[in-house]
Amino acid sequence: MHSRRIGVFDSGVGGLSVLAHIHRLLPHESLIYVADTAYIPYGCKPPEQVLGRCLSVADFLAGQQIKALVVACNTATAVAIETLRQRFSMPVIGMEPAIKPAALSSRSGVVGVLATTATLGSGKFNGLKSQFEQHARILLQPCPGLVEQVEQGDLYGEKTRLLLVRYLQPLLESGIDTLVLGCTHYPFLLPLIRQIVGDAIEIIDTGGPIARQLQRQLEMRDLRASAGSGTVEFWSSGECTLVEPVMSQLWQAPVTLHYLSV
Repeated sequence: MHSRRIGVFDSGVGGLSVLAHIHRLLPHESLIYVADTAYIPYGCKPPEQVLGRCLSVADFLAGQQIKALVVACNTATAVAIETLRQRFSMPVIGMEPAIKPAALSSRSGVVGVLATTATLGSGKFNGLKSQFEQHARILLQPCPGLVEQVEQGDLYGEKTRLLLVRYLQPLLESGIDTLVLGCTHYPFLLPLIRQIVGDAIEIIDTGGPIARQLQRQLEMRDLRASAGSGTVEFWSSGECTLVEPVMSQLWQAPVTLHYLSV
């Protein structure tokens, strides 16, 4: 069991931000990543379609004899995490926007959250938000189009900048001092976000905490690999010749993609 791989998936390439945290924290673990790019973005799809895709990808990964599953997508987590935990006996780790630490650490008492429309509209997210509204005013900003920009590898272009300015300006005018990145694609836009919001705003990404939660779950079940150099394998349900260059750009190393039939 120790030598089995860990499965990680997202609607596209955004989950690579989480995969990178896992790879750094657990270098002995072998990883298999699936980008379900044939169905991206999940954030504007009906919940039943997102659930269906999550089950399909998770079943594929389970067939690869993985020992743990990481749902590296906020929308997929909101829609499917409970069903996946009922379906599999292995540890299933999902994303959770960092509302708690943001609300408790905010000095101004105003927190901004960037996320997809589906994530912000989910019951799971709004339940989390309601728990901490007494600690801070939590402003929600849906961000249509940002996922698509990252999927194209456009991290610094004018269209991406204009979208970010449109979404960030109202939050800045409302006095936020803390910004939560509620989508795994958004950490790849951090340099541009930082240029727009300045140095005084705290920006919170949940990739690190998710990797640490995975580590705890593996250790609790005595599943953690302790030797060897872990491998990373990449799959995509989209056109590999289009996705592969963007994945290589974001992973900062050459990536060879395997095709996952839809």
